[in-house]
Amino acid sequence: DGMNVLFIVVDDLRPVLGCYGDKLVKSPNIDQLALQSIVFSNAYAQEAVCAPSRVSFLTGRRPDTTRLYDFYSYWRVHAGNYSTMPQYFKENGYVTLSVGKVFHPGVSSNYSDDYPYSWSIPPFHPSTEKYENDKTCRGKDGKLYANLVCPVDVTEMPSGTLPDIQSTEEAIRLLNVMKTNKQKFFLAVGYHKPHIPLRYPQEFLKLYPLENITLAPDPWVPEKLPSVAYNPWTDIRQRDDVKALNVSFPYGPLPDDFQRQIRQSYYAAVSYLDMQVGLLLNALDDVGLSNSTIVVFTADHGWSLGEHGEWAKYSNFDVATRVPLMFYVPGMTTSSVSQGERVFPYLDPFSHILGLVPQGQSKKVVELVSLFSTLAELAGLQVPPVCPETSFHVALCTEGASIVRYFNVSEEKVKEEKDGCDDTYRCFNEEPVAFSQYPRPADVPQWNSDKPKLKDIRIMGYSMRTIDYRYTVWVQFNPNNFSANFEDVHAGELYMVETDPNQDYNIYNNTSHGCFLKKILG
Repeated sequence: DGMNVLFIVVDDLRPVLGCYGDKLVKSPNIDQLALQSIVFSNAYAQEAVCAPSRVSFLTGRRPDTTRLYDFYSYWRVHAGNYSTMPQYFKENGYVTLSVGKVFHPGVSSNYSDDYPYSWSIPPFHPSTEKYENDKTCRGKDGKLYANLVCPVDVTEMPSGTLPDIQSTEEAIRLLNVMKTNKQKFFLAVGYHKPHIPLRYPQEFLKLYPLENITLAPDPWVPEKLPSVAYNPWTDIRQRDDVKALNVSFPYGPLPDDFQRQIRQSYYAAVSYLDMQVGLLLNALDDVGLSNSTIVVFTADHGWSLGEHGEWAKYSNFDVATRVPLMFYVPGMTTSSVSQGERVFPYLDPFSHILGLVPQGQSKKVVELVSLFSTLAELAGLQVPPVCPETSFHVALCTEGASIVRYFNVSEEKVKEEKDGCDDTYRCFNEEPVAFSQYPRPADVPQWNSDKPKLKDIRIMGYSMRTIDYRYTVWVQFNPNNFSANFEDVHAGELYMVETDPNQDYNIYNNTSHGCFLKKILG
């Protein structure tokens, strides 16, 4: 009978992990998971903001089908009564459990994390979640602030803990219950850090002396970046420590020393997260279920750390859309594990430097919308059918094909075909593509550019990422009937990965792109 599933989703985590080649970060537990997993180095979210991304990958439908581009509608009412991935597992005999932030809370999951459709028991939320945005950060003057950069003494925190610590404890408790009851489970665990505020136990700062922290490689706003593409990072401007810097809107750069502090705290928060993941996986060993549980590790989207003069998510750049994605499948990504053998011994981030490169790494371009069908296939369930062109009336179908076919990495042949649109730019039909999109209220950055409400959306940036390029068109969008008009292009972007990996030199205006446009419309 099928494997259990442990689905770990992290808020705002870009792939700054040892297993993704980051030299600075200390992430030994996630790296250890990667060693036994197939790791996708080109995985992308469908929209770089929490609720739309989560609803998309949990239903297996793209944002144009969930019709969720903001935080303010519930897809079952507003778009269609789509089955979710946990619901499908529940209907197939699994006990489905949610801990922490899996669905985005609030109206977009019906104020219930889509319970009882998706979950067997009411989802767990840490009791200390409500203090996240309170003044809990001690300033140099000894007073408390609601800062962005917020290392804390955990013993001084409300209830003497932090939300992600509580989530780990609850997930471990549930693993033990499942073990005792011998129940097949789908356990989703949603970690909140490194989402802002960057609030984490202060000892993790020791891992990252400020003198080792550099600025982003491209901390300036690119000369040819269309203004509609820029996100003005309004959310971090509202934190007390950023507010005090009084930087000009929308482009005013943060002072270099503060940029380095943000980057330092982001890394520290990642190591704090790594510790939680390590404790959770170690508990999977403890209950003896590592040989019968699929583990998936991913994030809802990335987070810009000063690249292009931007912070936060809210864009179509790789730094905002690219996510870590790995699958541990006993007997498939790793040789079969004997009962009781330890696969995930806990590694202390303060003493373990792994620096190991994962065995199975796929460079194939993949999308989070494929998670539903991929997990169904891995668990031996029937893979949901592919959605028809319009699927608002179809309860069970998916818009993301399973990526299990990419799991055998040794078969990845380097294709050097040159049959493209013209001699310069290859545009194969065969190559995998990841689609992302982002809405804007106006052509120039304004106060609601990062998170426009549906009624205020006027432009949609549709973006296509292949192994060779990222191509984006910003087109007129009508929120009343959810229609995009590709005849009315406000701006465009084209970056070639090989010569411009950081996406700083937009060559849209000096390229013929009929072929790209055809592909995005296809």
